[in-house]
Amino acid sequence: QVQLVESGGGLVQAGGSLTLSCAASGRILSIQNMGWYRQAPGKQRESVAHITSGGSTIYVDSVKGRFTISRDNAKNTVYLRMNSLKPEETAVYYCNSRVTTYIGTSRAESVYWGQGTQVTVSS
Repeated sequence: QVQLVESGGGLVQAGGSLTLSCAASGRILSIQNMGWYRQAPGKQRESVAHITSGGSTIYVDSVKGRFTISRDNAKNTVYLRMNSLKPEETAVYYCNSRVTTYIGTSRAESVYWGQGTQVTVSS
């Protein structure tokens, strides 16, 4: 019912920057929280940053001051601007959204995940 499509990953040198995007599409009535997670090889998926529908944000301590999450509600899109990237931040980055969908007069709220986008930071 809802598709999340990430883009913007790639290869960057340490200290460089990337901006990830995640666009949601489908039978969307509203989107509540949107966020980014990452999973490095051999490690558990970790939360990176989240933003509410009202624009409140929260970050994992390790990225505070370097990453910025934002969203465009008109486009159902969330962004993650990543500055001063470190090699240890090499991971697959996943978008996550809590979405209210509709079919006729029925409503349902679910959490959806994107397919992930690879970010590789070289030293």
